[in-house]
Amino acid sequence: MTLVLESVGQRGLDGETHLEAIDLELPKGSLTVLLGPVGAGKTTLLRWMAGLEAPSAGQVLLDGRELQRVPPRERNVGFVHQKFVNYPGRKVFENVAAPLRQSGWSAAETEARVQEVTRLLHIDSLLQRRPDELSGGQQQRTALARALARPGGLLLLDEPLANLDYKLREELREELRSLFARGDATIAYATSDPAEALALGGRTVVLDCGRVQQQGDALEVYRRPESARVGELTSVPPMNLIPGRCEEGRLRVGAHSVAAAPHLAPLGRGAYRIGVRPHHLSLERRSPVDLALEAQVELAELSGSETFLHLRLEIEGGTACIAHQTGTWPHALGERLQIFLDARRVYAFAEDGALVAAPGD
Repeated sequence: MTLVLESVGQRGLDGETHLEAIDLELPKGSLTVLLGPVGAGKTTLLRWMAGLEAPSAGQVLLDGRELQRVPPRERNVGFVHQKFVNYPGRKVFENVAAPLRQSGWSAAETEARVQEVTRLLHIDSLLQRRPDELSGGQQQRTALARALARPGGLLLLDEPLANLDYKLREELREELRSLFARGDATIAYATSDPAEALALGGRTVVLDCGRVQQQGDALEVYRRPESARVGELTSVPPMNLIPGRCEEGRLRVGAHSVAAAPHLAPLGRGAYRIGVRPHHLSLERRSPVDLALEAQVELAELSGSETFLHLRLEIEGGTACIAHQTGTWPHALGERLQIFLDARRVYAFAEDGALVAAPGD
């Protein structure tokens, strides 16, 4: 099953454009991850793909046919929502079997398929329970099993792990990755979590403010964001953007400078926005090309074996940044310290946000 969105868009009653001229193709058997913040347009796109709503411009084609002209029974679409959506009065078996029976599968075929998908999702021992007798993770597994029941179709997932605790999220994410790889469904998966997009792999489409900012292989988008905004959206915490200059073969931030790394050397003299991912800032010097900067602690956020230091750099304008450190670093609020920036790993963006240099160039 191949899905194509051709210049789809949406205008609100106020005349404002909420989604603008989006072109996407989901080849048969592919995984496409829609990554973007709340309000980016991910859910609307999924609803268009499912045929639940129609765009006000452009068209959605399912195997070459306009989706709105394809009868719902022939669409073979599974939709998994962020909230656990199951038939409350039916047992797990009946929930998973529902789309198969609607498609005319025999009792024997239905029984075999339900056993297969529930075994893959580790809920085959729960088939006689009702949704209110299940945990949150078990309910979402039931919804996933129902969506996966009919093979070879279109599977749409709208932040399906968002309401689960961290441990369950990690566990299900790994299982989904395996399920997607062995199945033949065409999949669109919406998430606001960059780590999730990277872990799932496939093709990533970065959305923001109703527009596609970048699309491509998940790892390539992460390694080479085409704009400062994409750099922010593909990193947790967001990529730090620090004002800097390149001049006479050196990278300068505030009053401090270091020899420009090879990928920065070709840049012309001038001002740039220097992109630094939080885990590339360190409290200790790691190499001779590290750039030392003074900063003041505004918040030390301890999270298990990690620390997120919210800092204010002591440069003109007092730029805020976040340093992601392994281990616990209980720094006091207002404490002054040195932070080290690895110049070999920084990105350079023009003043308009366009990427001009990336590590590996």
